[in-house]
Amino acid sequence: MNFLKKHIVNFLFDVLNSNAYKVHQQNKLNEWAKKSFKKFGANSAIPEEHWIKNPKYISIGANFSALYHLRLEAWDRFQGETFNPEIVIGDGVSFNSDVHIGAINKIIIGNNVLMASRIYISDHSHGDITAEALQQIPGMRPLYSKGPVIIEDNVWIGEGVCILPGVTIGENSIIGANAVVNKSFPKNSVIAGIPARLIKTLEENRL
Repeated sequence: MNFLKKHIVNFLFDVLNSNAYKVHQQNKLNEWAKKSFKKFGANSAIPEEHWIKNPKYISIGANFSALYHLRLEAWDRFQGETFNPEIVIGDGVSFNSDVHIGAINKIIIGNNVLMASRIYISDHSHGDITAEALQQIPGMRPLYSKGPVIIEDNVWIGEGVCILPGVTIGENSIIGANAVVNKSFPKNSVIAGIPARLIKTLEENRL
């Protein structure tokens, strides 16, 4: 019985120490984020497993959360060319794991957006589709943007979605799993497919 009690006490001690360490690490991350990001809202948290490039160009609103492998990239220089990137994430936004967002132009994510896992959003590509660009290997081609990506409020993005440059997703829309979105859709759209197409338009409640 004494052995069992000792075992339980040691187990609880290890658990409490582990939780205290996690809280300490999260607090350190949040302090770094407040100092490093252009804006970092109240009650927001960066996961321990992350890769952030140039947080000075990234604004995050209040109550932001993300699971592991968060990747936010704001590229201000590549191959000697300079850019003015901006990533803006609104209030109440929630990411699952493996969300990758890359900007040389502008990416805006509205309030209360929900993202599943393995999502890629970019406002640029390696080179435009020209004969001149094709003379270079893909990794050496100049970065090229067709335009900003704008995801409006209350959008739900399913697993494995890819959103390409120059796209606007209207508020209250739903994007089905594994969709490749290469054009804009208005508010209240349900879209899916490769390339994504309109499946249904949601009706708004009218009082």
